[in-house]
Amino acid sequence: MDTISATRIQAADATVTVLSNALAVTDWSRRYFGPWWNATDVPAQGSCAGPAVRVDVDATAYADLARLVNDGRDHEDVVFAKARTRVARDGDDVIAVSPEEELAYRSSPATGRSAIVGCRAEPVALAAVRLARESIRGQLLRDGWAVLHASAVVRTSDRATVLTFGSKGAGKTTTALLLASRGWSLLANDRVFVRPSGDGIDVLPWPSAAALGLGLLDALGWFDLARERLRSGEHLHPTQNQQVTDALLAGRREPLWEEDGKRKREMKVQVFPDQFPAWFDVELATGGRAAVLLFPQVRPDAVPGLADGGRTLDEHDFMTGKTEDRYPDIFGLAHGVEGGGRADARATVADRLAALPHHSVILNHDTAAGADFLHKLMAD
Repeated sequence: MDTISATRIQAADATVTVLSNALAVTDWSRRYFGPWWNATDVPAQGSCAGPAVRVDVDATAYADLARLVNDGRDHEDVVFAKARTRVARDGDDVIAVSPEEELAYRSSPATGRSAIVGCRAEPVALAAVRLARESIRGQLLRDGWAVLHASAVVRTSDRATVLTFGSKGAGKTTTALLLASRGWSLLANDRVFVRPSGDGIDVLPWPSAAALGLGLLDALGWFDLARERLRSGEHLHPTQNQQVTDALLAGRREPLWEEDGKRKREMKVQVFPDQFPAWFDVELATGGRAAVLLFPQVRPDAVPGLADGGRTLDEHDFMTGKTEDRYPDIFGLAHGVEGGGRADARATVADRLAALPHHSVILNHDTAAGADFLHKLMAD
């Protein structure tokens, strides 16, 4: 009989338990969520109350569920976590298969219970993290939280949180890490949960690997730290392109690019949450209170400073079902709530954030100058 391990994950009032016949799966969940959400090992017996994800490495079970998805029933082909996934129904359950990853899913939205079966431990562990996070997301959205496309850092003394907005490449992650280099704690690098509370806005992290370009890693003084860690046998997130790992090990610091449709996309280092404190001495925050909004622009030849005019928060800064490009709610875990939160929650968040200080800032490639400018701006 298989030995079952269990890890319980909690964010605010939302919980989910990951159970698996592979210890590597629950270890992975505890490592991934632990620095930002509360993830702890619990006894498997009696831990099935409430939302749960049962995750097993079982090639036979994978083949059986994949066959069920592909038995001629109506289906939809979508992309979930960058993998081609076929989604169908089995009664009230959602069933799905991702052949490239050899993963199959079953979700029971009415009970909050899900299952994943696969052939190899690593893809199964990655899928467990995604589905557990989707379960937490669904619970938080129903509880009045919304999702912003923003980075966030927190001042430890008073939990004041700086939210940074912008499209891909605008400098959200750069801004957050520059402030982190001056003692702020990193709460999120790409998106956050927010909810009205009292007369303010509470902020929670969205756990994920952080994507850092080789040039940014070098500019922050972290390139050699990461290289030595890799040389000693440690690993970055497995979704990282092998070319990036090879460049790090070889000491090549120039950006790497790949074709992404009609445009080029930078290939980046994928950093685990717990590697920020362990490798780079950047503390992580588990929550905060929105205080300031930043809108950065990166201009290589400019001097760091405030920009004239500038924009304010708009609807594109909220993650929605239409803008969620990586994790569409194919398993019904949000129970019909829009991907970025209820309309009333988003409206209240927008009104309260609009009343906070806004700064449009210009940064360049001089990280020390940018960090000094941002640190002074936040101190004023």
